[in-house]
Amino acid sequence: MGKKGLAKFDGAELVAITFELDVMETFFLPLNYNYYLHAWFLNQVRTDDPKLSAYLHDGQSEKPFTISQLDGEFVTKSKQIQLFKGNKYNLTIACLCESLCKWLAKWLENPPKAMVLSSGSLKIVNIKIELPPKTYSQLLETDIPSERSFSFSFITPTGFRRKGHHLPLPMPSNIFHSYLRRWNDFAPITFDQETFLAWIDEIIFVSNLDIVSVQATVGKRGSVTGFKGFVEFGIDRKVQNNPEFERLLHALVMLAPYCGTGHKTTFGLGQTRYGKIEVKSSEGKESLAPITSVLISSPTERFLKERIAELIDIFLLIKKRQGGDRAKQTALTWATILARRETGDSLQAIAEHLQIPYLTVKSYSNLNYSSNGEKL
Repeated sequence: MGKKGLAKFDGAELVAITFELDVMETFFLPLNYNYYLHAWFLNQVRTDDPKLSAYLHDGQSEKPFTISQLDGEFVTKSKQIQLFKGNKYNLTIACLCESLCKWLAKWLENPPKAMVLSSGSLKIVNIKIELPPKTYSQLLETDIPSERSFSFSFITPTGFRRKGHHLPLPMPSNIFHSYLRRWNDFAPITFDQETFLAWIDEIIFVSNLDIVSVQATVGKRGSVTGFKGFVEFGIDRKVQNNPEFERLLHALVMLAPYCGTGHKTTFGLGQTRYGKIEVKSSEGKESLAPITSVLISSPTERFLKERIAELIDIFLLIKKRQGGDRAKQTALTWATILARRETGDSLQAIAEHLQIPYLTVKSYSNLNYSSNGEKL
């Protein structure tokens, strides 16, 4: 990137860039590889600005950045993903405050040639602006559209923390709560959270959706449940009765692609795009395939799918005299519990996900068999 392009960063409080990456040599990464992307980014900041790095790492406020998952093809093997030499990936990082945008502009004057991770490197082929530099005031001053609806595509697993549990549902109040938290932390003008969210409950409703429930491994704490897909929201005509909140509503809609949705957005979750992502056929025409078929598939999803299928085969081989639907359902339950245990999930989390008693999950988890059917 040239200095001419960087001039647009002056005074910016929001911006997102995308790295175009090539695999230099074939290597493996763990399912929770986003931990290494997170560490790489913080290390880049720490090298230039230790004080800013300490704030990003230890600050108790909202994190002023998001990091996507690697967007590209990979192979899942056991609890790892394999990245082959020559494969190409995209990675997007967004900055949500002026100090970090300023650091990024300076960093882009002389960026590194490679992204060095745990056991391999990704060559940085190109860096481009994904979402243009903006200020929070610019979002708030944008003309309000006349449409009484808007839509999002949640392209990586998205979820929320509610009363100590994961909530994998696109509830409007939870969605806008996540946006307003970031807004109130970084924007020069703040709004009362309780009053605004009560208003959202009255004004915004889900009018259409095409979502799936998925699993994702995050950091070092096992997997979490989230949703991916397309959601359309309707806006009640009463929105015009509160011009201030109406303007904030549309500002937060524009903020969403920068800040992501829900929790763990610095580890690849909650990547959000405005509108519906259309599937393209080989001729470049829109396809009727569901939106969820083109969303980024996480390594955890692939691992669980492959591992559950493998464990079901083992279980049915062991119980070969027990045919019928009951044996298949038992095999599926057992396989799901063991596979999720292998990703680091607790027995309690699995029980809640499957909606079965904790002691039942514990009993299944003790049924360990080797690949040849021998009990361990």
